[in-house]
Amino acid sequence: MDFRELDSTRCSVARTAALVGDAWTVLVLRDLFNGIRRFDDLAAHLHIARNVLTRRLTALTEAGLVDRVPYREPGRRERHEYRLTPAGRDLRPVVLAMLEYGDRHLAGADGPPMRVEHDGCGEPVYVEVRCAAGHLVDPATRLRTVPLAPALHAG
Repeated sequence: MDFRELDSTRCSVARTAALVGDAWTVLVLRDLFNGIRRFDDLAAHLHIARNVLTRRLTALTEAGLVDRVPYREPGRRERHEYRLTPAGRDLRPVVLAMLEYGDRHLAGADGPPMRVEHDGCGEPVYVEVRCAAGHLVDPATRLRTVPLAPALHAG
C-alpha cells in the first residue's frame, strides 16, 4: 500500500503536532524539562505574555502532559507549579532531537550555546534511532510505512 493512500488525519505525527506543534508549547516543555515549574518563573524565562502561557499550560494539562500542583509559601496565597506527567516526559526525545537539529543546522558561526549532559557521568546526551532488532537508523537509512489497521480514506 502506498503511504499516500492512508488518511493523514489518523497519523500519529499529525496528532502529536496538533498537541505540541506550537513554538510556545515546545518552549514551555523545554523549560519544564529543565526544572522550571512555577508560572512566574516560566513567564520570566520565556518572555511570554501571561495569557499565552496560561493557554499553553492549560492545553498541556488538559492533554495529560502536565499536572498542576498547588504549593504555598509561608504568608502567601496558594499558587501552582507545573510538573510533567509520564506522558509529558515521554516527549523528551522529541525535544532533544529538536535541540540536536538546531545545533547541527541553525547554530551559526558561534556554534551551539549549550549542551545537554548525562548528570551521572557528564557525557553529552544525543538521540539515537534504532529498529527493534538494534540496527542503527541514520538519515540515509530507507524506511517504509506499513498500515496496522484498515486504511480509512478521507472524503
